[in-house]
Formats: sequence, C-alpha cells, structure tokens
Amino acid sequence: MDPVSSQARAGAVTNTRPGRTAVTKQKLFDAALKLVGERGAASVTVDEIAAEAGVAKGTVYYNFASKDALVDALLRHGVELLASRLRVAEGEAETERAMESLVDGMLGFFAEYPAFGQLLVSELWRTPGQWHGTLNLLRDDIVSIVRGQMQRLSDEGRLPEGVQVGTASAALFGTLLVVALDWQVFQPDRTLAEVREAVLILVRGLRPA
Repeated sequence: MDPVSSQARAGAVTNTRPGRTAVTKQKLFDAALKLVGERGAASVTVDEIAAEAGVAKGTVYYNFASKDALVDALLRHGVELLASRLRVAEGEAETERAMESLVDGMLGFFAEYPAFGQLLVSELWRTPGQWHGTLNLLRDDIVSIVRGQMQRLSDEGRLPEGVQVGTASAALFGTLLVVALDWQVFQPDRTLAEVREAVLILVRGLRPA
C-alpha cells in the first residue's frame, strides 16, 4: 500500500471527526434547547434529549459527561452566539447607530432562538439555581458589551444627570430580555419592526432633554 495514500486517507478520516463532532453537538444543543426551554432543565432527561436529537443515549455521554455538563455548555454556546451579534455595535462609528445595533442584535437573536430566551430568564431568576454561577458570569459578559456602548453615551454627555453607566447597562439588558420574551410568548403577532421601534423610543429617552 502506498504510504502517502495511506496517510492521506488516515488524515481525511481524522479531519472529518471534528466536523462530525460539531454537527452532533449542534444537534444535541438544538434538542436540549427545545426541551429545556419548554419545561426547564431539571425536568428534562438525557433519554429525551437523545430521542429529540435522533441519536443514541451513549452519544450524549460521549460528547458531554452528564446532562448538567450539556446544559452548561448549551448556556455558554447560546450566550456566545448572542455576544457575537452584540459586538457588531462596537464597529459602529456613530453612538446612536451602535445603540440601534445592540437592540437589533438582541431582538433578532431571541426572535431566532425564542427557547433560549425562556431558558435564560427562567434560570437567571431561579433562586438558588443550579447554573446560577455560570449564568452570572455569562450575564456579565453580555452586560459588559452593553456597558461599552453606554459609556460612549456617557462620554458624549448623553446620559441624564445622575444615571450611572452600570445601572443603565443592566437596565437596558433586562429591558431587552423581558421585552423579547413578552413579545415571543404574549404578543407573537407583533412584527420585529414594531417591537424594535418601541424599544428604541425607550433608548432614545436616555438622552437628556
């Protein structure tokens, strides 16, 4: 057997494994997100996640040590997707456009992944929660991105007197999260454009008179 061809075939097999693993993990993320978003993490079993993903139960344990590890990874994965959308605002030259980009990024994300919004809200406000420590760290990652844009507003003198950057950042994050959830659960007939404009009216109200 040609050793070069043999090595090439071996390399091809090796190179496809990361791709297959990534696809499998995404299936597990999607399945877990659907089930956990609907019923909460505590009530979902590994068997149900495997069945929803269309894989064997052992595949779950091959990729994740436990259901808890899967949910933890799911939370981190989802928040990183959200963060990547919010970071688009950092490239905007105009502060007002950057704030609009934050709103667009967050509302667009939760329109695409409504179950993740439900999961995030339910676990953030569950006291004590099994993933509370992880979520606190992830929340800080998101709020720090929002804080960067709020700091720009403050530096331009566009925050009302007495409003702290940290408080305004947390308030905007909370507002967007709750508005997105309310929209998806109670007002699904509203368009993204309508919800966006309503939020932007609030954001523009941050500017001093």
